Amino acid sequence: MVYRLCADIVFPDPREADDDGLLAVGGDLSFNRLVLAYSLGIFPWFSFKQSEILWWCPKQRFVLFPNEVHVSHSMRSLMNSGTYTVTFNRDFEAVIGACSAVNGRNREEGAWLGPEMITAYTRLHDAGMASSVEVWDGDRLVGGFYGVQRGRCFFGESMFSYVPNASKLALISFARKMASEGGSLIDCQVESKHLASMGARFISYDEYMAFLQMG
Repeated sequence: MVYRLCADIVFPDPREADDDGLLAVGGDLSFNRLVLAYSLGIFPWFSFKQSEILWWCPKQRFVLFPNEVHVSHSMRSLMNSGTYTVTFNRDFEAVIGACSAVNGRNREEGAWLGPEMITAYTRLHDAGMASSVEVWDGDRLVGGFYGVQRGRCFFGESMFSYVPNASKLALISFARKMASEGGSLIDCQVESKHLASMGARFISYDEYMAFLQMG
């Protein structure tokens, strides 16, 4: 069943989401609503040109455990080469802007990372709840990703690459940092072969929430 949200900042039981994970429509992207959503494993994903806000909570969660990240031989070689520099939270604005616009994403009919989303996640970043990872070739930003931090869990939102393997390098570097700091899991949100090849796998919503509730 898909619920329609009202002005009150509440969500229905995430376990009542449709089989495809769609839980609710409407509401807004206010700071407090987003904080509540992520505390329940819910995230917004919608075409900003065609649709009102859609809220999702898949019953099977595609996640990456930081200490299980697979690093291929070619990626090890790239990391050891020193070709690129990886930073954390150095330029959130540039990263989210690139995630929106790379390869003309924001011009597509189904584009989801529009101005309203950028403003909402920048607000989370300003409050210390959203982070970015940057990959640099000298002074040029060539890849990275951003997401939301809740306790020891991280919710990956979007990534981009201007050069081959830059987003992989960002993710591996972040996962290693997260593992060293006691992080639990990275929520990949949407299944992909790219992430599966790096070790991402499905767990149940209940198992997922157990990690999230550990704080």
